[in-house]
Amino acid sequence: MITIRKGTEPSSLTVWKRENPHKGYKQLPVDIRHTIRQSALAEQFYLCAYCCQRIQDIDACHNEHIEAQKLNPRRTLDFSNIVASCNTSNQCGDAHKSQPLPLTPLMTECETELRFKISGRVEGLSERAIDTIRVLNLGDHEKNNRALIEKRKQLSNALLWTNGIDPDEGLEDEELLEMLIDDLSQPQQGQMEPFTPVVINILRSWLQS
Repeated sequence: MITIRKGTEPSSLTVWKRENPHKGYKQLPVDIRHTIRQSALAEQFYLCAYCCQRIQDIDACHNEHIEAQKLNPRRTLDFSNIVASCNTSNQCGDAHKSQPLPLTPLMTECETELRFKISGRVEGLSERAIDTIRVLNLGDHEKNNRALIEKRKQLSNALLWTNGIDPDEGLEDEELLEMLIDDLSQPQQGQMEPFTPVVINILRSWLQS
């Protein structure tokens, strides 16, 4: 997951809510839905809120309610409850549906309670993290989501190689690790490379080992 810091909701949404105080997300015009999605994508540096793969444009994702609309209808128009999710079948938003999500991208703990591995797998370090991996089908075992695990492994390794690190050997120099984490944490032209938060997570685990 990428830790998301939600900003101010789009002004078009604010105006529409004021003019339609008794309506919900289902009545929201398409153009405002697109504006919400574009704002969410920008906040997420064009990465899926859950799996961190690259999202090219608003047609490759959807507005995802972290607290599902069926669970809390009062938050269907709450911008702080909406992120952009990829459209991958049986994963992320498509897998979430209306299930409770105990660990979310809005919590900084998602960086410490999820541990990503060079193999491409992800491990939950708390009960809520384990449950979240299951709900979103984020690939704790190959039998659950082999495609995501392989994609995460390949693109994460490629990003490490690009930065001069052999994924199989790692890096023991703490100062270099800190510098690399800092560099990767800075978006370039408002975007991050696919799975950048995953690679940062791996580097931080090397620091702690």
